[in-house]
Amino acid sequence: MKKMISAALIIAGVLLLYFGYQEYQSISSEVEEFLTGSPDSSSMWMMIGGAAAVAAGLVGFFYKK
Repeated sequence: MKKMISAALIIAGVLLLYFGYQEYQSISSEVEEFLTGSPDSSSMWMMIGGAAAVAAGLVGFFYKK
Protein backbone atom coordinates (compact mmCIF):
# COMPACT_ATOMS: atom_id res chain seq x y z
CA MET A 1 0.00 0.00 0.00
CA LYS A 2 2.82 2.39 0.88
CA LYS A 3 4.51 1.78 -2.48
CA MET A 4 1.26 2.56 -4.33
CA ILE A 5 0.89 5.90 -2.53
CA SER A 6 4.53 6.72 -3.23
CA ALA A 7 4.12 5.85 -6.91
CA ALA A 8 0.99 8.02 -7.09
CA LEU A 9 2.92 10.92 -5.52
CA ILE A 10 5.70 10.51 -8.06
CA ILE A 11 3.26 10.43 -10.98
CA ALA A 12 1.29 13.43 -9.67
CA GLY A 13 4.53 15.33 -9.06
CA VAL A 14 5.80 14.67 -12.58
CA LEU A 15 2.46 15.84 -13.99
CA LEU A 16 2.61 19.02 -11.89
CA LEU A 17 6.17 19.66 -13.07
CA TYR A 18 5.13 19.15 -16.69
CA PHE A 19 2.08 21.42 -16.53
CA GLY A 20 3.95 24.02 -14.47
CA TYR A 21 6.71 24.12 -17.06
CA GLN A 22 4.19 24.38 -19.90
CA GLU A 23 2.49 27.29 -18.14
CA TYR A 24 5.85 28.92 -17.44
CA GLN A 25 6.65 28.81 -21.18
CA SER A 26 3.24 30.16 -22.26
CA ILE A 27 2.82 33.51 -23.99
CA SER A 28 0.83 35.02 -21.12
CA SER A 29 3.51 34.06 -18.62
CA GLU A 30 6.23 35.49 -20.85
CA VAL A 31 4.32 38.78 -21.16
CA GLU A 32 3.73 38.95 -17.40
CA GLU A 33 7.40 38.25 -16.71
CA PHE A 34 8.40 40.96 -19.20
CA LEU A 35 6.08 43.53 -17.59
CA THR A 36 6.63 42.69 -13.92
CA GLY A 37 10.13 41.25 -14.00
CA SER A 38 9.12 38.13 -12.07
CA PRO A 39 7.73 34.82 -13.33
CA ASP A 40 4.07 33.85 -12.98
CA SER A 41 3.39 32.72 -9.42
CA SER A 42 0.97 29.92 -10.33
CA SER A 43 3.50 28.23 -12.60
CA MET A 44 6.19 28.53 -9.94
CA TRP A 45 3.91 27.01 -7.28
CA MET A 46 3.07 24.14 -9.63
CA MET A 47 6.74 23.39 -10.17
CA ILE A 48 7.56 23.70 -6.46
CA GLY A 49 4.63 21.45 -5.54
CA GLY A 50 5.60 18.95 -8.22
CA ALA A 51 9.18 18.81 -7.01
CA ALA A 52 8.01 18.33 -3.42
CA ALA A 53 5.59 15.56 -4.45
CA VAL A 54 8.29 13.75 -6.43
CA ALA A 55 10.73 14.05 -3.52
CA ALA A 56 8.15 12.76 -1.02
CA GLY A 57 7.26 9.90 -3.34
CA LEU A 58 10.88 8.91 -3.81
CA VAL A 59 11.56 9.01 -0.09
CA GLY A 60 8.47 6.90 0.60
CA PHE A 61 9.33 4.50 -2.20
CA PHE A 62 12.93 3.83 -1.14
CA TYR A 63 12.67 4.25 2.65
CA LYS A 64 12.89 0.90 4.40
CA LYS A 65 11.67 0.43 7.93
